[in-house]
Amino acid sequence: MKPVYILTLSCPDRLGLVHAVSGFLLERGGNIEEAAQYNDQDTGLFFMRVQFACAQLTHEDLENQLNLFAQAFQMQCRLHARAQPMRSVILVSKEGHCLNDLLFRWKSGLLPLDIRAIISNHREFYQLAASYNVPFHHLPVSAASKAQVEARQYEIIQGEAAELVVLARYMQVLSDDLCRKLSGRAINIHHSFLPSFKGAKPYYQAHDRGVKLIGATAHYVTAELDEGPIIEQDVARVEHGKTVEDLTTLGRDTESQVLARAVKWHSEHRVLLNGHKTVIFK
Repeated sequence: MKPVYILTLSCPDRLGLVHAVSGFLLERGGNIEEAAQYNDQDTGLFFMRVQFACAQLTHEDLENQLNLFAQAFQMQCRLHARAQPMRSVILVSKEGHCLNDLLFRWKSGLLPLDIRAIISNHREFYQLAASYNVPFHHLPVSAASKAQVEARQYEIIQGEAAELVVLARYMQVLSDDLCRKLSGRAINIHHSFLPSFKGAKPYYQAHDRGVKLIGATAHYVTAELDEGPIIEQDVARVEHGKTVEDLTTLGRDTESQVLARAVKWHSEHRVLLNGHKTVIFK
């Protein structure tokens, strides 16, 4: 079988970009299997994702020739081997619903991931990690140890060459420095439709306000708390008779599904950053 690649790119919009990209691939024996593009008229930027098969050149040769091709268009592009699962590290605290969901989907072949490690500031899920044969790193955090712990977290992430870091209900605020280091490759799940009901006990706040919708938001991590580019959101309807426990259960299900979709799209290279927003080729 021919190797299959995914090319993602963005550049200032101009005439003939689709023709230029498809022509480049054709000249190198590339057969396009899937393609999508978007022109943001507000920013004047062009975005494209192309999946193609090509046996004529090696990955390295394709990458080198793409970089030369991109220069004429002021293009930022990345080439990925479709068969290569995305190396990932998951951070978690005491709530394990998102972690458990991601691990199950991964082992079921539903997520193209290679989960290399789980990092937690609590010990609750070391047995769950062991059942999936994933290394578990217990790194308790205090105000005094925060900088040292983050240095160790980043060492593990870099040591595993992780392309994706998932904050699966990790209840510690990352420092500005670590957020910058993980820019574009760290996804957080938030327990509401941002920016409503921030902080502790969101479902108690929602219950007190008599909300009719609860939701979840998956977004990239930035130094501005819960303000990163949004990848996916969803809501669930709530009736007046629902208890706090009902809302919590419903919310956790929504969080798990929203995070799983965001992780899937990111790991399939379907999410492109567009300033404070995202372009998602589903």
